[in-house]
Amino acid sequence: MPASKIAAAAVAMVLFAAGTAGAQQTIRTATSWPGGPHLEQFAQGFSKQVDSLTGGKLKFQIFPAGTIGSPLKITESVQKKVAPAGHTWSGYDWGIDKTAAIFGGYVGSPPAEALLHWIYAGGGIEMWRQWRMEKFGVVGMPCGSHSDEIHMHSRKPVRTLEDLKGLKLRTSGAWAEIANTLGASTVILPGGEVYPALERGVVDAIEWATPGINVSLGFHKVAKYVILPGVHQPGAVLECIFDKALWDGFDPTTKKLVEAAAKLSTIESWMNINMMDIEALEKLKAEGVEFIRVDQSYIDGVAKATRDWEDKYIAAEGGWFKKVVESQRAFMVRWKGSTQYRSEFR
Repeated sequence: MPASKIAAAAVAMVLFAAGTAGAQQTIRTATSWPGGPHLEQFAQGFSKQVDSLTGGKLKFQIFPAGTIGSPLKITESVQKKVAPAGHTWSGYDWGIDKTAAIFGGYVGSPPAEALLHWIYAGGGIEMWRQWRMEKFGVVGMPCGSHSDEIHMHSRKPVRTLEDLKGLKLRTSGAWAEIANTLGASTVILPGGEVYPALERGVVDAIEWATPGINVSLGFHKVAKYVILPGVHQPGAVLECIFDKALWDGFDPTTKKLVEAAAKLSTIESWMNINMMDIEALEKLKAEGVEFIRVDQSYIDGVAKATRDWEDKYIAAEGGWFKKVVESQRAFMVRWKGSTQYRSEFR
C-alpha cells in the first residue's frame, strides 16, 4: 500500500477511535425525581438534548430518585463523587444556604416568564454559576422550568390564613419556613413519599408541582380540594449539577453544547408543561375536584410574611442571599414597566 494511503488510513482510524471514544462517554446522573414528568420532561429531556447536539458522543444516563444517593441531597452526591452529575431543584439545598431557594423559585419569586427573563437576560445565570462554585464547589445551571404550581391538594378547604393554622402540610424550600410563621405545621418529604403521606392522612395537604405534573400522580383522588393560586411557587427552575473535574474535562465546544442543551430543555419543558397544565385542569374538573381560590387577605398575608422573611435573611446573612434577592427585586421594577404596552397584563 502506498505511503499516502497508509497515512490516510491511519488518520481515518484515529478519527474513528476518537468518535467511538466520544460515543462511549456515558455519565451517571442522579435525580430527585421518582418518575413522571419531572423525570421524563426535565431530566430525560436534558439527556436527549445533549445526545442530539453532540451527535451521541455524550450521554447522560438518568437514574430515578433514590437509585443514587438521597433525592433531597443531589448536590451532596455530586460533591462526594457518588455521581458525577445530577438533576434536581436547587431549593432542596435551602437548609445549607437560603439562596438556593431564591434561584430555584420560591414564594417570593417573579412570575415564571419574568423569572426566565431574569435568569437569561437579567444576569441571573451568571450569578447562579458563581454561587454554586463558590458555595458548593460544583458547576450548576438552569435545566428545566415550569409555571405556577397548584398551591395545595388538601383534605380540608383552605380559604383564609386562619384555615392554614395547624394544617399539616408537606412542602419544601422557603415556603416550609414561611408557612410555619403563618401557623402551618410543615413536613419536608421527597417526591416518592408525598402520595402515601397524603393518602394515609399523615399530612392534611401537600404541594408538589403544576396541574400537568400532579394529575398523573393522583393526588386529587385522595384529597378532593385543589387550592389556588400557587402563591408559594409562581415559577420554578430546575437545575443540572456537574462535578467540577468532569466539567473541566470537557473541551470548550462540548461545554457550549451542554449549556445549549440545558437552555433548550428549560424552554422546551416550560412550554410542554404549560400545555399539559391546560389539559390537566380540564381533567380535574371532569373528575369532580373542588377548586378553591384563597381570599385576597390570604395572598396579602403570604406576601407580607415573605417580604419579612427575605428582609430577615438579608440582614442576617447578606452575601449571596442579599445579592440575588435584590437583583430580582430590581429586575421586577423594570419588568413591571411592561404594563404600558403588553396586552396580557390587563
